[in-house]
Amino acid sequence: MIKSMTAYGRGEWEGEGGLFTAEIKSVNNRYRDIILRIPKNIQPLEDELRSWVSSKVRRGRIEVSLQIRHNGSDSSYRLDLNVPLAEAYFKIFDQVARQFGLDRDIRLESLCQLKDVILVKAEEIDLDRVRTGFHEALEAALDSLDQMRLREGEAIKADFLRRLDLLGTYLKDIKDRVPHVVQAYGKRLRENLNRMLAEVEVDEARVAQEVAILADRSDVTEEIVRLRSHLSQFRVYVSQDEALGRRLDFLLQEMNREVNTLSSKASDATISRIVVEMKAELEKLREQVQNVE
Repeated sequence: MIKSMTAYGRGEWEGEGGLFTAEIKSVNNRYRDIILRIPKNIQPLEDELRSWVSSKVRRGRIEVSLQIRHNGSDSSYRLDLNVPLAEAYFKIFDQVARQFGLDRDIRLESLCQLKDVILVKAEEIDLDRVRTGFHEALEAALDSLDQMRLREGEAIKADFLRRLDLLGTYLKDIKDRVPHVVQAYGKRLRENLNRMLAEVEVDEARVAQEVAILADRSDVTEEIVRLRSHLSQFRVYVSQDEALGRRLDFLLQEMNREVNTLSSKASDATISRIVVEMKAELEKLREQVQNVE
């Protein structure tokens, strides 16, 4: 089953420890890159949280944000007054005021803005008590994310199949066109020889040999067979329940290589036009594959 790498999920769980909230946003990436934004006081759970995310997401850039609200407040920190430092500041203020004859007027907000006077400390938390809450909220967010990735993946799959059908039609058109290219070449060759050598009998054996040489040079049977095989393999991949993005990307590279060879071997305006359309479809497939896990 195809999954998109671009999605969003959110989950909540409320229990004795408070209201736990998890938000996940994922975008496309060549590898799996998990970014956790969590309160400092639950950092000991980081490896567990990362493992839970890794179990559901195989590829992409995943940004996870976790929060906990206690009794209606989302504060996970407490503020302490650094009394020794505040006293030291007061002493230096007194010294400056006496030495320079200044008015010793200190406003409360000015004091609080001084470095390290107010200490911000993470609230102590019982990790065993909140572990379940974060797990449940994260699982809900991951499920929500997965559902969106599946919906997006279904749309991508439908687009894949439509373009694969179109490529198959183009391939059939090229196969049907190749014999006409050889026949047209033989006809033009005879007409040119008759025009240039009006009084000389044309050597049909030589003409047949030239036509055979062109037919051999423009034989694209091998390329058509390989392209059909690649199209078939692409269909198989998009029905599998695993990470497919890299394999599909590699397969598209092989398909592009075959199409380029086909274009160079079959020197015909009609085939060249069809090849241009095939390349356009392959490029659209490549753009979509960048979003597949």
